[in-house]
Amino acid sequence: MKRQHGRNTGATYLWFAIIGLMAPVMVARAELTDVTQTTPNVPGGTIGKSLEQQIGAGRGDEFTSGSSLYLIKRDPARSIRRGRQLFQRKFTMAQGFGPRMSNNSAGDIHNNPALGAGLVDSCAGCHGRPRGAAGAGGDVATRPDSRDAPHLFGLGLAEMLADEITRDLRAIRSQALALAINGGSAVTRPLVSKGIRYGAIRALPDGSLDTSFVEGVDPDLRVRPFFAHGGEFSIHAFDVGAFKDEMGLEAPDPDLCRATDPDNPIKTTTPAGLVLDPALDRIKHPPICSAADDGDGDGVVNEIDTALLDHLEFYLLNYFKPGTGRMTERAESGLGLLQEIGCTGCHVQNLRIDSDRRVADVETRFDPAKGIFNRLFATAETLFNIVDDGQAFPQLIPKRNSFLVKNIFADFKRHDLGPAFHERQYDGSLVTKFMTEPLWGVGTTAPYGHDGRSINLEEVILRHGGEAQQSKQRFASLSDNDQRKILEFLATLILFPPDDTASNLNPGNPGTNDPQNPAQHGSINLGALFQIPAEGPE
Repeated sequence: MKRQHGRNTGATYLWFAIIGLMAPVMVARAELTDVTQTTPNVPGGTIGKSLEQQIGAGRGDEFTSGSSLYLIKRDPARSIRRGRQLFQRKFTMAQGFGPRMSNNSAGDIHNNPALGAGLVDSCAGCHGRPRGAAGAGGDVATRPDSRDAPHLFGLGLAEMLADEITRDLRAIRSQALALAINGGSAVTRPLVSKGIRYGAIRALPDGSLDTSFVEGVDPDLRVRPFFAHGGEFSIHAFDVGAFKDEMGLEAPDPDLCRATDPDNPIKTTTPAGLVLDPALDRIKHPPICSAADDGDGDGVVNEIDTALLDHLEFYLLNYFKPGTGRMTERAESGLGLLQEIGCTGCHVQNLRIDSDRRVADVETRFDPAKGIFNRLFATAETLFNIVDDGQAFPQLIPKRNSFLVKNIFADFKRHDLGPAFHERQYDGSLVTKFMTEPLWGVGTTAPYGHDGRSINLEEVILRHGGEAQQSKQRFASLSDNDQRKILEFLATLILFPPDDTASNLNPGNPGTNDPQNPAQHGSINLGALFQIPAEGPE
């Protein structure tokens, strides 16, 4: 490791890590205990730190060694890795796991759907497939016909795209208002962002707005990409809510508490860079706002320390996007057919982020020469600038460049897909509009639909109606051979197990006779990018 004036510049270490001078291989499995909880231990079979060690020096700041903000700024790969281990951690009752809402879990389930949420001791209990991934696999009874837990690949990219679309739509609103007030007459402007139309907005001279022509988003123009109905826009709040509703773990989060203070709500920015502005957005108040509160009455306080939430948010912001499997000529033809029949009118293939807050990107593709498990190979690329501020380790700050998000196939709008997709509520009412589901990863996430009622890709396509009726009919009228081509293309949009996917951070040994050895089968080894050796294994 090269040093300059007694400080680690990071540049040399990271460059050699990327091109092949690897740190010792570290792997993680889904739903893990830590080294202080169970014996015996095998490499990769446990988390390398206790929960208290993962908390470290708390939130701190960029100058407080061992704090979450220090690691996010100066050892971001370690923070991502720590978030990943927290995601896989099996929490215990002594750490605050449970109860589900209350000890008897009784109440009005329509007004509080969390009463139907699952009680699991690990995030990976609902989001754990493929193995070791922040994938899919869970199912909850928050609605009468259930909700499937979606995969979380590319979650940070979705948050950033939704936030930028919101920014664009609100800028159009502000321009229309200014023109209407200054000109003394009504002004109507189309709402368009990233080539996607969200209807129109009409501004009146008295400063009021007519939002009746807005399409696919709420009247406040906030795009909420999380949950099938479009209920949340912040990974930070998503995490706090999931800890509470699915695991009975309460997080006294200062960011959400400041933004939702009933007496003095304050605009704040989360450690991963998302702005929470109570003047513009509805933000859900967290279950508790003091580390001394025991909101669920289980005798445990400060169940999810702020530092843990910081690492988890940063992990999900930077989480791998889905990969691309084997692309044949037939699959390429399938993409063309998908476009011809109109599916990409809503499932927009590629969208560009203007300012990328991530510190790294991983591109995962079919590669029969270098791939080992699943014949996939991942290439990691760092996306930060090195800022030497005189400390022992430099800050690694996101470049915030533009980034083209490929193969997401989404439009970040709600649509009515007809009666077969309508969702019953516990009071007997129906929800009729849902967010366009991004197609990336769709080849490995059966069953389908927000409720998991469609057993395969063909059936979920034929389930479409409403706004997608014409495209569904066009698919149905294709020859069987052409339908198969479309399905073969969709099958190339895949999730993958990071621990078992060879990469430029741990290429493994193609042709190995020891496929159970992590050093042989390769992995996306974030340990190769760690900057602060004294922090030890994760």
